[in-house]
Amino acid sequence: MFVDPLWNSTKARELAVQRRPGALIRLGREHRAWTLAVLGGRIGCSPATVSRLERSARIVDLALVHRAALEVGVPRHILVASLAPPSSAAPTATKVTASPRDAEEDPMRRRTLLTATAAAGPVALLTGLDDALANTPAPVGTGPLDARLSSARTLYDKGRHSQLLAALPALIADGHSAAASKQSLDQARLSSVYSLASAVLIKLGSYDRARLTADRARTWAEVAGSPLAAAAAARELAIVLRHQDRHADAQRLMASAAATVEATGLRTEAAAAAYAQMLCTLAYTAARGGQRADALAMTEEARRAARRLPGTAPAGRLFPISPAAVDLYVVGVHWALGDAGAALDAGKNLRADQFPTAERKARMGTDMARAWWAWNRPEQAARALLHAYRASPGEVRDRPAIRSIVDELAERHPRTTGVRELHTAVTRV
Repeated sequence: MFVDPLWNSTKARELAVQRRPGALIRLGREHRAWTLAVLGGRIGCSPATVSRLERSARIVDLALVHRAALEVGVPRHILVASLAPPSSAAPTATKVTASPRDAEEDPMRRRTLLTATAAAGPVALLTGLDDALANTPAPVGTGPLDARLSSARTLYDKGRHSQLLAALPALIADGHSAAASKQSLDQARLSSVYSLASAVLIKLGSYDRARLTADRARTWAEVAGSPLAAAAAARELAIVLRHQDRHADAQRLMASAAATVEATGLRTEAAAAAYAQMLCTLAYTAARGGQRADALAMTEEARRAARRLPGTAPAGRLFPISPAAVDLYVVGVHWALGDAGAALDAGKNLRADQFPTAERKARMGTDMARAWWAWNRPEQAARALLHAYRASPGEVRDRPAIRSIVDELAERHPRTTGVRELHTAVTRV
């Protein structure tokens, strides 16, 4: 394949090493003698947006970077090099600090993060992850990456968020070391590490960090050429966008991801599970964006897609979806649409033993609790949250939205059965 000599030049190599994708885009645009307006017209944005993209040291929209780089001819390996985090040889003084948005978190959310990481020290864990994202540590090499990634997913499935946070820096380091092989399987594993990091950060309400890790997951999935890794990364990014009130962007991303998975032909059970999961996330995203008809249509499509799946998802599957899990999403969709009665009706036949992991068992409890709370039934909400807490304390203690229900129950209904027990359990450090 022909590569323009420009991209083998000293200038292009220096910009890649300096992690300046915007400057690479400008180099390619000027090489083609295009104005800002010409490139903006080709990628669907204004000249001012192109100018900011080229000048910015911080990536805000990874998809736009990809489109612009492709348009001006930046080779994929050059773009990936410019997007990768600095190696362990980079100056250690470089550090990602909390954003102004993080600093302005409300007290409840700060308490949640502190509790979530209390076992190993909140500052050590979150700072350790920030350091790993800013400067990839030296490889640890304490065992096969596949097995360690599986163990990390098990920590997530058990709701052991602090232990997972502690394990992530070494996983990121060894994932990058393995991906240096340029083998697609190693690159897909690195994408999965970043997707898992996004998932736990979303649980904690740390959306800026989750956006960063989701972007990296998408980049490595694209490099690997793995449709399933790309779907997983797109899902995490869509969830982050939804939490940042970018519902339309999240819905477009999920619709595209679902279509890409469907285009594989769904010939394997893993692909069918990925497609059903994409539809579930798309339905919930549409519901949160107020798109009632789309949300309900997607839930029905997800139910149809899940019919070929086993009643219990096999251990270790990237998308552990099942017919019962789809029904649980339906509960969430109706709650998001403001119809608590329909949510409770959708969940009336669900049982904890239908879900193989502690995280899913607890999620059933928290989703039902949200519906009971919206229906103004504090005793039932407290009971559901207690069931969730007993299955996985982290699912109640560490999630800001659920923790807020516990706090409100304690404040407004302190004498209701189960409320005091629940509040005591959740606030115990």
